[in-house]
Amino acid sequence: MSTDTRGGLLDGVSLTNTRLRTIALYVGLYGTAALFLIPYWYMFATSFMTRELVYSETPYLIPWEVTTYWYQYLIDNSLIGMWTVNTLILAGVTTLFVIVVDAMIAYSLTRLEWPGRRVIFGVIVASFMVPGIINLVPVYIIASELGLVNSVWGVVLPSAANPLGVFMLVQFFKDIPEELEEAARLDGFSRLRVFSHIVLPLMRSPLAALGLFIFIWTWNSFVWPLLIFQRETMYTLPIGLVTLQDNLGVTEPGVIMTSAVIASVPLLLVFLVMQKQLVQAVEMQGTTK
Repeated sequence: MSTDTRGGLLDGVSLTNTRLRTIALYVGLYGTAALFLIPYWYMFATSFMTRELVYSETPYLIPWEVTTYWYQYLIDNSLIGMWTVNTLILAGVTTLFVIVVDAMIAYSLTRLEWPGRRVIFGVIVASFMVPGIINLVPVYIIASELGLVNSVWGVVLPSAANPLGVFMLVQFFKDIPEELEEAARLDGFSRLRVFSHIVLPLMRSPLAALGLFIFIWTWNSFVWPLLIFQRETMYTLPIGLVTLQDNLGVTEPGVIMTSAVIASVPLLLVFLVMQKQLVQAVEMQGTTK
């Protein structure tokens, strides 16, 4: 007697055209994602390679000998720790300031009646067509006259009224039912209390999404912080890494890759923490009629 075991593992599995297309779609998506991840993985792996592996003719994606030499080298021969702290403080303060200021501007444009608000909103929208580099010199002169050079506020204040943030929040504020605010005012809530206790909690996801954008944008800013911060101890990571490569030598791949890892890992962690709020903000705007 013989037993036919062919196809035993696939019993009950029906590969219809729809299922095959789904499988092919996932294979294509994951394959594309893997291609995008390879450079980042190589950067991360190189930061832990020995000098022999870094300069080997054969590239290695997985180092068979791991070392933290490059990290120790950067800590001992540069101010990268201080630059990282400076960047965290600058990005955090700027993000908080932009969220508060832009939320108040957007609320006043959508809920308060005052002359010229449509003109102001039109100017904000039109400012998207003006390249930021055009305002570089006049804004720097103003910051210099106010004594904001070599000050965190010299970077934070020019970013406060962010046109993108105002435009984005205006669209979300329009979707909040005005009946909620009217009911709160009947209960004796002041305008400020309505804004802080009712409107802002409902805007948690959009505010978090805006905060993520501003944090990443501030973290990667180079030109404006370079003009304002004129002391090496005040440099941010993008500025410091450029000077670092000039001082330590651009021929050291270990130094370059390790500094890139230090600059990118905090952004990755922030994105992983905030991605749920970002998705909820997109869903909130997409489902609102």
